[in-house]
Amino acid sequence: MKTAIISGTFDPMTIGHVDIVRRASKLFDKVVIAVSSNSEKNCFFPDEVRLATVNESIKDIENAEAYICDGLLAEFCNRFENPIIVRGARMGSEFDYERTLFIINKNLGVPETIIFPAESGMEHISSTYVRELIKYGKDIKDTVTDGAKQVIEEYLNK
Repeated sequence: MKTAIISGTFDPMTIGHVDIVRRASKLFDKVVIAVSSNSEKNCFFPDEVRLATVNESIKDIENAEAYICDGLLAEFCNRFENPIIVRGARMGSEFDYERTLFIINKNLGVPETIIFPAESGMEHISSTYVRELIKYGKDIKDTVTDGAKQVIEEYLNK
């Protein structure tokens, strides 16, 4: 069994992220989403909200599950059978960044990384974009799933 590991801060999970999970779910026996912390980022949403947006977004993808990853991705990957890191990239500069991560993770013991390019029409959708829409009171319905939107609205209304 091969396991796709898709990591990110998912602050929040977007429809672009979901597209990568769906595509990976057709190629791999199991897809694991690692909701990570990034020491270079201050997340807008707390871990439990980010995990909830992921779980709501993937609930109809039978072979996908999500966990909090609070350490090195390579160590997280080693918990699963035949892990392969799957990443998405929206533009050229992201491919360069992902190549650097591939080299780092390979040196830490994860044998392979696959990079999926963003589908046409989703290149502009990022978690940063979603957070900007939220900041200015704009509708996020075209950037996140209905379930993720509900989680976000509940969190913001508390």
